[in-house]
Amino acid sequence: MPPPHHMTMPMMEGSDAEFSDDENMPLNQDIYGGSRRSMQETKAWDVFRTTPPSNSSLSEDGQKFLEFTVKCLKVFTYLLTFGVVLTAGVITKALVLLMTSQLKSEKKLPICSKSDHQFSSEKDYVATIPEEENVVWAWMILLCFIVPEAGTLFRSVRMCVFKSLKRPFFGDFFWVMVFECMHTAGTALLVYLVLPDLDVIKGAMLTNCVAFIPGVFGLLSRNKKESMVAVKVLMDLLALACQLTGFVVWPIVEYGKDPNAWRVWLIPVAIFLTSFGWWENYVDRHSKFSLIKYYGGIKERLLRTRYFCYMFVSVFKMLLFFGIMILSMSTRLQKVSTLFEVGKAFGAHVINVTEIRETLPGDTIPDFSTVAPLQETFAIISSEYTPIYVFLVQVLCAWLCYIFGKFACKICIQGFSFAFPVNLTIPVSISLLITMCGLRFDTACSFQFMPSYLFWECKNGDILHDFLNNDYAWVWLLWLLSQTWITLHIWTPKCERLASTEKLFVSPMYNSLLIDQSLALNRRRDDEGEVKTEELNLNPDDHDNEQSQYYETISNHTDSSNTNVSKTKSSDHITRIYATATMWHETEEEIMEMLKSILRMDEDQSARRVAQKYLKIVDLDYYEFETHIFFDDAFEISDENEDENVVNQFVRLLVNLMDDAATHVHQTNIRIRPPKKYPAPYGGRLVWTLPGKTKIVAHLKDKSKIRHKKRWSQVMYMYYLLGFKLMDQPISVDRKEVIAERTFLLTLDGDIDFAPPAVALLVDLMKKNSNLGAACGRIHPVGSGLMMWYQMFEYAIGHWLQKATEHMIGCVLCSPGCFSLFRGKALMDDNVMAKYTTKSSQARHYVQYDQGEDRWLCTLLLQRGYRVEYSAASDAYTHVPEGFSEFYNQRRRWVPSTMANIMDLLQDSRKTIEVNDNISLPYISYQTMLMAGTILGPGTIFLMLVGAFVAAFRMSNWLSFQYNIYPIVFFMLACFLLKSNHQLIVAQILSAGYALVMMAVIVGTTLQLGEDGIGSPSAIFLIALSGSFFIAACMHPQEFKCIIPGLLYLLSIPSMYLLLIIYSLINLNNVSWGTREIATKKTKKELEAERKAAEEAKKMKKKEGFLGFLYRSDQKDEDEGSIEFSLAGLFKVMCCVHPKSNDERQQLGSIANSLEILKRRFESIESHMGITPSARRRSTIQQRVSLRSDGVTVINENLDDEESESESGDSGPKEERDDLVNPYWMEDKALKRGEVDYMPGVEVQFWKDLIEKYLYPLTKHPAEQKKVEEELLELRNKSFVAFFMLNALFVLIVFLLQLNKDELHINWPLGMKENITINTETQEVTITQEYLQLEPIGLVFVFFFALILIIQFVAMLFHRFGTISHILASTELTCCNKKAEDTTEDAFIERNAVDIVRQLQKLKGIDGDYENESMNDGQLGRRRTIHNLERHRQKKQAIGTLDVAFKKRFFSISAEAAENGNETETPVLGNMRRLSMRRETIKALAERRETVVQERRQSKIQTLGAKKPRTRTSIASEADHQRVFGGNVNEAYETESDHYGMGSVRSSRFRGAEENVNLQPMNSIYSS
Repeated sequence: MPPPHHMTMPMMEGSDAEFSDDENMPLNQDIYGGSRRSMQETKAWDVFRTTPPSNSSLSEDGQKFLEFTVKCLKVFTYLLTFGVVLTAGVITKALVLLMTSQLKSEKKLPICSKSDHQFSSEKDYVATIPEEENVVWAWMILLCFIVPEAGTLFRSVRMCVFKSLKRPFFGDFFWVMVFECMHTAGTALLVYLVLPDLDVIKGAMLTNCVAFIPGVFGLLSRNKKESMVAVKVLMDLLALACQLTGFVVWPIVEYGKDPNAWRVWLIPVAIFLTSFGWWENYVDRHSKFSLIKYYGGIKERLLRTRYFCYMFVSVFKMLLFFGIMILSMSTRLQKVSTLFEVGKAFGAHVINVTEIRETLPGDTIPDFSTVAPLQETFAIISSEYTPIYVFLVQVLCAWLCYIFGKFACKICIQGFSFAFPVNLTIPVSISLLITMCGLRFDTACSFQFMPSYLFWECKNGDILHDFLNNDYAWVWLLWLLSQTWITLHIWTPKCERLASTEKLFVSPMYNSLLIDQSLALNRRRDDEGEVKTEELNLNPDDHDNEQSQYYETISNHTDSSNTNVSKTKSSDHITRIYATATMWHETEEEIMEMLKSILRMDEDQSARRVAQKYLKIVDLDYYEFETHIFFDDAFEISDENEDENVVNQFVRLLVNLMDDAATHVHQTNIRIRPPKKYPAPYGGRLVWTLPGKTKIVAHLKDKSKIRHKKRWSQVMYMYYLLGFKLMDQPISVDRKEVIAERTFLLTLDGDIDFAPPAVALLVDLMKKNSNLGAACGRIHPVGSGLMMWYQMFEYAIGHWLQKATEHMIGCVLCSPGCFSLFRGKALMDDNVMAKYTTKSSQARHYVQYDQGEDRWLCTLLLQRGYRVEYSAASDAYTHVPEGFSEFYNQRRRWVPSTMANIMDLLQDSRKTIEVNDNISLPYISYQTMLMAGTILGPGTIFLMLVGAFVAAFRMSNWLSFQYNIYPIVFFMLACFLLKSNHQLIVAQILSAGYALVMMAVIVGTTLQLGEDGIGSPSAIFLIALSGSFFIAACMHPQEFKCIIPGLLYLLSIPSMYLLLIIYSLINLNNVSWGTREIATKKTKKELEAERKAAEEAKKMKKKEGFLGFLYRSDQKDEDEGSIEFSLAGLFKVMCCVHPKSNDERQQLGSIANSLEILKRRFESIESHMGITPSARRRSTIQQRVSLRSDGVTVINENLDDEESESESGDSGPKEERDDLVNPYWMEDKALKRGEVDYMPGVEVQFWKDLIEKYLYPLTKHPAEQKKVEEELLELRNKSFVAFFMLNALFVLIVFLLQLNKDELHINWPLGMKENITINTETQEVTITQEYLQLEPIGLVFVFFFALILIIQFVAMLFHRFGTISHILASTELTCCNKKAEDTTEDAFIERNAVDIVRQLQKLKGIDGDYENESMNDGQLGRRRTIHNLERHRQKKQAIGTLDVAFKKRFFSISAEAAENGNETETPVLGNMRRLSMRRETIKALAERRETVVQERRQSKIQTLGAKKPRTRTSIASEADHQRVFGGNVNEAYETESDHYGMGSVRSSRFRGAEENVNLQPMNSIYSS
């Protein structure tokens, strides 16, 4: 029914149909499924409101807390990295030139007369450099070259030995060897023959000429697909011409000056050969030249074979460099054998210094005959350690330059902190060298921190003037600019955040002799982005048919047999995230947090989609998102009809909380369209379309139709999302491969709280490493009470130390299902998904598979070679048990399953090491130590308590042993004999007692440590332990509060590491879930069956009990006496016996059952005879469904509430039901009046097949159930006996050693005490030394735990650095990443497009209400309460979709208004101060709006036939990507034809609105 006339707003001139979800639907229409009543004016007496609470959650609060700090840290990182790269690069370059300057034969250098006491300060002296100096510096240059090559060799060997090994083709290996040898030979010739004979300024300039071959290969790799290819080719030719001038300028300049300077003619050869070192980075297999194409193929194959090649190439390069050094130095030394007199060269040797009597004034060098004869010769001793110091500084600076440069690339600050300093290295070096040479020329006593005989080869005179005029040094600017053009790619990186070294650099290491050229030319040239804006599926076609809902449409134009079609599509690389939540019995608060998290993801995805659609930007973080909730045991028996099921209270809670969650997130009262209901073979399905147009699909599981529990829900979504929606679709195998690589399952619990940035960080890890199978975030516990405080500290230490260590030295063993990201391709691998469906058939399976499903899934991934990682920056918050019993039951599941899965991994460790590159023998040894510590943990805690009692209460060892063994034995007996709830009561009492004892022990131990001193083993261990915890907390400042409950953790050690382990092992046979369990409704039949079973059990108990032989088995308990006597149940005397009267309730129940049977028979007879049911019954049996005009099947709802509430007990035939057509649960009013739809037949068949093969309900027969219980009991007994014996032996050995430590001990060297005794009679003083005694087993355990602590602490530091890098890489700073082209407002919009869209798509304020709400007003007296209430009484229904809100604002932006400074027309922009929204920015947005309108107008013209439409290559036009992400058609989404005129023409009234580009002001549109 259409809304009343007074509610309908006519389409105005300034309005646009773009603003609505439907073309013929006005703005104030209920476009989001609200009822008619919600659209009517609110009654005047009911205008009082409850405003939405602030949109705050723990996940978002954590993000806000870090935002400012991280931005400040990133600014500091920008400056620090820039400074380190530039400084290290300049020092490295200068030291290389210093070393080459010492190779010149018989070099003479003026030295300072003050450098030695034998010199006269009034005279000038010249030092002649001996051959020993040439030799030592030649070796230093060789070592500088060898160090990074040795690093390459080590990395290559490590990769090949511990990871994968791939042998290359011989041709590939040959060409790599040839090019690397040419590069090595050129570098050796350059440093040994060319640079020593050039002054240092020329040498520094010449290093800008080593990019010739990269320039040639880059030119030949150009193709026509590049933009402005002609201009680029021209620039390439100019750059090559400039590089060629470096081949001839210095030889021509130096020709004729020195007849012995023949080495300058080696310049062309040296720099030409050197430039071959970076060939690989500039070849492309798409080149039209066959040779370059062949080299491009080698480049691609080297991605897999590089490390095998470089195991041999690096060794050969070192040998070749050494050989060329010998040949080169033979031309400088009188004897080649001098080069091998290493001891003499590296030791102190004599340097001759001669005095010059007279020097001629002027800048010219005088002839020898005009100089006075040398009068006197002196000898000074060289500094033997100077070459070593220079070598170490050069190696360190080169490494720092490389490491910080790589760090800058990883965290996406490459432009300012990598490219800029790398290009500045030579200019800064030349400036400093010119300055230093000038100062040294003025006075030889400059730079006295260096040995006086050591300096660069400088040119005398006015260096700057002479270079610019005589040596043509200005041509160096051309070389610098040409190198900058050839390495232009380093300014525009396109790789993902935290990219691996292999993705950043071509070769794994660097050339320290040419550090800046090596970094720039070796930085990998990134390909174009995989996905472009026009290729994204931003306008999916709205076809509601069976094929379009799934993958069938992908097969259009993608026949795999057609070789002319590309095997994959660009859209296949889009990131797809399926959020898969498993729910059971969550509370209202928990469900609310989960829904708010999903709605935040929906808002973020909408902003990224709309930004690309309308602002035409490319968002590398774009993803597609869909949520699937799997509800276990979602149905219960109906109160009205016991034969039918309805959804339970938790599903109703989910439905009711959807609107509240949306109101919280969007800060305005909105209503989400009621869920669409689908019958399903497994129960049912509810589908919501969220405001951002992503979907929530709730799969309601009926445990009578499908297997329940969490693991089987995981099997459901794995096979559904990865099997049916991907593998079962008719697309090419190559496309499936790519899609599976970029499809991720975000596993969630029903109580999780997270923010979109947390998911983005996990996706970053997945993009960084294609072998990453799963990644988990930092889980924070939420709740209240002592147990939550304990878990706060426990979770913190577990993540800070344990998970960080596993991440760094191997793999994380458990990625928790509450918040983890799994790669679809990894789950689909052999022995993962299929093995995960294994039905538990052995007792061990129930423990390993069903109790620890998350850990078992990760174990399967590890055993298939995948890596599992941990991201500490990805925060999520989950509710934890707040009660002692619930906590113990949770850990009762976790402890055995954890041990079982780790034991499984350790037993299969040899095969796992072979398959998994990330798991090594040291990591397995580390896990073995942890497992040993876990098994012997109770014994260790027991011994700790024994020793603590001795120290605290001053009792003997045996007495302390007795006091501690009694409660443990008592608890073990209680666990064996009592029920679980009684066991927990005993555990709780003992835990409280142990906490009191531990407090006393802490005090006593503190006093003991005071006596033993700080050097005692206990003091050292406790200080190290607490210190590591404190430093870890300081390294996590936002989590520092987690260390506060540390004392509570200490008090709980006996309970958690002794009692809990015992409780878990003795209850190993209990495989129930233990948490969130509630009583379910039961039918009368089930209650009757339970009653009969209880009576039978009671009789059997009497029969099997004491004196059971006196019990008459044949007598039924049907008589009773008026007078009865009994004695403790041994016998009973009855007098005046008479039959027992039947219970009145039983009689009434019997009558009711008989009437029900009769009623059913009458209804059956009436239905066969065609008798029409009564009118009162008609409302419940009328036709259940009707077909709307648009073909959508919906419930034919009667708006008369009284008529619809007819009683089910009225007369009339009972409706026949089919669970796949008209199940009873869909009529539940709690599910609201949503539409009814049906699954496609192919999906129905899929679910039936899946249930039949893997998920049929497990109904065990009593005999089978009893067998399983016996096997579990046997497993419990064996495990407990083994566990008990190991701990008993360990305790016995250590305790006996403790008793006999006077004979068997080691004197602890620290904390020694000296006792002084004075004998008053003899006046003798006796001094004795007393050592602390440490028994051998105690020493072993001290070092054992100390080793684990050190490993975890060091790993935590490294992991923390990686986490900070990840956070910095994900933080954007607009002030530090401005480029030359970023000065325009368009560039500003491109950088901040997503944030701009987030502001423009806000639902709050879409009706023009931008003034402060009453709750935000400052002073109470200024609130306009009555005006606000009256205004909101007249408000219309708010727009319910985010993109509609965006379009309403976006198409209302007026360029003229922005030009005039009138921002009231777009009031939402006033709230965007942090984005610096200026008039020019608004004007740029208006221009983009006009562009969008013009494109749509052009599309309509093409549709009318004015121009034949071009075939777009994007997914939007092909429609093949429409359902790649799966799910059902989005009802709220406008169709492609609505905007692009694909097959339809818009009516004239809408066309008039689009012709007017500058739409009416915002306030007029908002008016009703």
